[in-house]
Amino acid sequence: MRITRYTTELTDDKITAVVKENSSNYEISNLNCPENIVRMMNDVFHAGRKAEEYVWLIAANTKMKPIGLFELTHGSVNASQLGSREVFVRLCLLGASSFVVVHNHPSGDPSPSRDDNATTKRLKSAADIMGIPLVDHIIIGDSAFYSYAEHNFS
Repeated sequence: MRITRYTTELTDDKITAVVKENSSNYEISNLNCPENIVRMMNDVFHAGRKAEEYVWLIAANTKMKPIGLFELTHGSVNASQLGSREVFVRLCLLGASSFVVVHNHPSGDPSPSRDDNATTKRLKSAADIMGIPLVDHIIIGDSAFYSYAEHNFS
């Protein structure tokens, strides 16, 4: 599977554009389960070892093959701000059919916080309106993870 990392930049006309950062091959063929996603995030981004919170976006096609990965935010030791606009601008620019949000908890405990729950609820509502399904929101800890999809987004 090909993993392509993107960022966004403003054009000379101040229009947001997607810019390819790098691309590499990865051994897992698709991201159809949380375990594969967590493995890829730890292998490629060292998600479980980050000292501050990071939030990543995986834009996918209908077969859950990634068409682009973005680092959305880099926060502090226990928080990172995530806005729906930033997610959906990137998804629309890539023409994504679905997406997964992944973030880490530097504490090592992947249990969701109240803010995590509120963010997931907000993203799920926006995804329903936009017609681009939120497949999962995964929180990565030291040696464990929490998948909202496995808990029926509750």
